[in-house]
Amino acid sequence: MSKEVIKINEEFIRLQDLIKFAGVVPTGGQAKYLIQNGEIKVNGEVCTMRGKKMRDGDIAQFEEKIIEVKIE
Repeated sequence: MSKEVIKINEEFIRLQDLIKFAGVVPTGGQAKYLIQNGEIKVNGEVCTMRGKKMRDGDIAQFEEKIIEVKIE
């Protein structure tokens, strides 16, 4: 598994934007598709809410890629 830490300077980042920003997919439309199809886990649970607010310490996972949110 590969882990990537995404640093943000806001209170949160939406799941769809996080998936795109981390380079899991090139477009927001593809991120929306993965999320709506239940292919993304947030903190160990399947999440189908693309607007889910990801805050400091939250973890998203797609297949073998783990993305952790950190606030700078």
